[in-house]
Amino acid sequence: MPRSLEPWKINLISVWFGCFFTGLAISQIIPFLPLYIEQLGIKDADSLSLWSGLTFSITFVVSAAVAPLWGSLADRKGRKLMLLRAAFGMGLVILLQAFVTQAWQLLLLRALMGLTSGYIPNAMALVAAQVPRERSGWALSCVSTGQIGGVILGPLIGGLLADWVGLRLVFIITAVLLMISFFVTLFLIKETGYIPISKKDKLNARQVFATLDNPKLMICLFFTTMVIQMCNGSVNPILTLFVRELAPGAENIAFLSGFIAALPGISALLSAPRLGRLGDRIGTQRILLATMVISLLLFIGMSFVTNATQLGILRFLLGFADGAMMPAVQTLLVRHSRDNITGRIFGYNQSFMYLGNVAGPMLGAAVSALAGYRWVFFATAMVVLINVIFLRRFYRRPKTHLPQPVDETSEHSASVAESAKTRG
Repeated sequence: MPRSLEPWKINLISVWFGCFFTGLAISQIIPFLPLYIEQLGIKDADSLSLWSGLTFSITFVVSAAVAPLWGSLADRKGRKLMLLRAAFGMGLVILLQAFVTQAWQLLLLRALMGLTSGYIPNAMALVAAQVPRERSGWALSCVSTGQIGGVILGPLIGGLLADWVGLRLVFIITAVLLMISFFVTLFLIKETGYIPISKKDKLNARQVFATLDNPKLMICLFFTTMVIQMCNGSVNPILTLFVRELAPGAENIAFLSGFIAALPGISALLSAPRLGRLGDRIGTQRILLATMVISLLLFIGMSFVTNATQLGILRFLLGFADGAMMPAVQTLLVRHSRDNITGRIFGYNQSFMYLGNVAGPMLGAAVSALAGYRWVFFATAMVVLINVIFLRRFYRRPKTHLPQPVDETSEHSASVAESAKTRG
């Protein structure tokens, strides 16, 4: 690499590839997971649906429970170590999934996979701690494109590999991809400027929130992360069925619904870095609120579509908002917390993200069963509306520019003074 390249830029490029391979590895298993469970002996349709749901969701439930623990350990031991742990641990667990002989073994390993998760949030925390603050929005948005790209290509590659080499070999190939993430992290990422925190100096949860200038905003941002994931997941259970309702004569429903499902990811790839850079200029909170309002309107529009083309266009437009929302939340988390608790904050945020992954499909399935497919989009829009109202309420100190870097003591004093002034 050129010697003139700054260390944080090398880390950014390396983390991008690590997140890309991680997103690719995780998502390429999802399309054929029910088929794999069926191969393990679960033949009854109702039992297959139950086992598939449990096997898919248990990873997120366990990940939500342990994410704060890994975040705390990252603040104490360093983010690079957590990246290595996550990449190697997930690679090993996924490799073992290739050799299971019964469904309960797969369920157990998927739960263990949740224990080893955490590559992407720790990658975000590492980049946030090292990149210049005035470029943090752009940098985090760039990292998110790595994950998005992997998640988009994963199901396509996974499906092709499953047909080509068989289901079990896909797990082995996935493990190899995660080991590539491990070696990229080991040899290319350098964690500079990190000051380890001793166990006796570690803050408990109450103390962590006491150091924040706006704790209510931070909690609201956590819930915003959950809402974003709920919005992405609520449509998943019914999308193929809704596309079939809109295009009853189409012979390629699986391809058509898969294409429509992937459209937001494609536009998110295009928008994320640009909107991240714009947020650095005009205020990240403005980008977050604007994109959430746009997504609200698009979800309402989806509830009135009359054909698959209209749905595809609206979902493509939705991706432009999706590409900005999660990086904007992460940027605000960085700017409203101090470096010595960034890992904890990102750990808490990751827990809410995993909860959204579980709650979204549950919301979509429940609303569609009670009121029909179209009401899923309307219910999702109402969830976004409630979140926008709370964000507007708790973001009491909108910023149109970034503060200049100052020492931690004066920065904290200034934030406390500003909060007091606002309350007064």
